[in-house]
Amino acid sequence: MKKIIALIVLIMTLNSCAEKVVINREVDSIEYGKMLLGTQSFDQFHKEPYKVWFDENYKIYPTDKPSIEALKKAKINSYNITIFLGTWCGDSKRNFPRLMKILDETKFPKSKLHIIGVNRKKQSPNGEEAKYNIIKVPTIILEKYGKEIGRITEEPETGYIEKDLLNIIKK
Repeated sequence: MKKIIALIVLIMTLNSCAEKVVINREVDSIEYGKMLLGTQSFDQFHKEPYKVWFDENYKIYPTDKPSIEALKKAKINSYNITIFLGTWCGDSKRNFPRLMKILDETKFPKSKLHIIGVNRKKQSPNGEEAKYNIIKVPTIILEKYGKEIGRITEEPETGYIEKDLLNIIKK
């Protein structure tokens, strides 16, 4: 009986110490309005107030079709992508929808995309930004087998996210 009670106490202790990941955290401040923090599902960007800027920037972006085809041939779907963004940041509002349009056109599985919202200090609730050394947003990180193979920080070097992704893959 004592062993059973000790086991129950141990399980309860371990369970209470387990890290609980909150998905789709949204905060609202008087100074900055609504913003998304931490791990986000793609669905959050189809809700107000994010939907307005997301839909507009998604719609108007003309993807580079040869780069899209090259990304498909380079098997971009075999990579994982993590993006750190600020829903308060102009560059994130412009480049995140562009990235999503590229991923839609390449049929990239959303299950391999990790979206993390940060505050104005570039911090997320669970501290993921420290692991990736995030200084600016948006930061798009391409990974294979758990190892970073390249990133796009703030603006793509070529002017096109899809061209930069292709350059990273071809390294």
